[in-house]
Amino acid sequence: MDRSGTIIHVSSTFAAGLLFLAIFLSGLSIVLLVRKWHREPDRGAAPDWSIPTIDAYADTPSFFHNWDPAVKIGSLFPYCFLVVSLKSLFWCAVALIVSLLALFFSNIPWQRGLRRLTAMSGFLLMFLLIVPFTSPAKPGETLILLPMLDSLPFHLNGFYLALTIVIKAFAIALMMEPMLGTSSLPITLQGLVRLGVPSAIIQMILLTHRYIFVFQQEIIRMYRSMRVRGFTARTDFTTMKTMGNFFGMLFISSFDRTQKVYEAMLCRGYQGSFPTFSLPQTRREDLAKGGLWIMIGILLLVFDRTLPVLAP
Repeated sequence: MDRSGTIIHVSSTFAAGLLFLAIFLSGLSIVLLVRKWHREPDRGAAPDWSIPTIDAYADTPSFFHNWDPAVKIGSLFPYCFLVVSLKSLFWCAVALIVSLLALFFSNIPWQRGLRRLTAMSGFLLMFLLIVPFTSPAKPGETLILLPMLDSLPFHLNGFYLALTIVIKAFAIALMMEPMLGTSSLPITLQGLVRLGVPSAIIQMILLTHRYIFVFQQEIIRMYRSMRVRGFTARTDFTTMKTMGNFFGMLFISSFDRTQKVYEAMLCRGYQGSFPTFSLPQTRREDLAKGGLWIMIGILLLVFDRTLPVLAP
């Protein structure tokens, strides 16, 4: 391995300070979560089985709500691919700022975006910790040698690479809210039909979104019945056996309900497709908005290639 670059040796005192800071922040996070857990009055009754609705804020007027869904998805989806192609850390951060502004102007609460990022943070945090120690060495790069880890140096270029990927993932995840959450689900699916998505996929999405809430109520009812009969979750074999039976019965009841739903659809004249309604024609404003987002993505890619800043 070529070590002609800069090598930084971290002292044991500084490393112990960083470790103490990490433990302190982790403990503080746990304390805050425990306090929040105790403040919830119904926490001990049953777990939270809530499922966020995709189009919960589809009726709020904004820049994205008044946009033709076909053009909106047809422009924001390629924009996300352009963001994926970025390599510079600086321009990835600019793309993240653009996603934050898009979420702000879509009038969607910040909590939805934070919940989406929280669901991703566990995997991305591990990714951010592993890649700097396992990335291949490059000539002239900066290495950080930690105490007792001389054979496993911390590659600064690997850290920049992992941070770039994490920021791009956050930028794309936040963009999903303005793209999919600013129109009702039927209108969004009609836009996907106009973009050429197969009808079978559209029907699967529609039925899944419709009956996932029905299965949610089934889960709540079954779990409440278990609690009434004295069930208490523990870390033992009996709990594992009970939960196995729980999920088995849920699968059987879901399969039976699926058969009944399909038979009911056939009785109502289902022949492989759902009736559709016509959407308004695409306006020039919709095309202008689509061209604006495509242009933003192209400019980010051009600046990323011509003016790389903090590129791994």
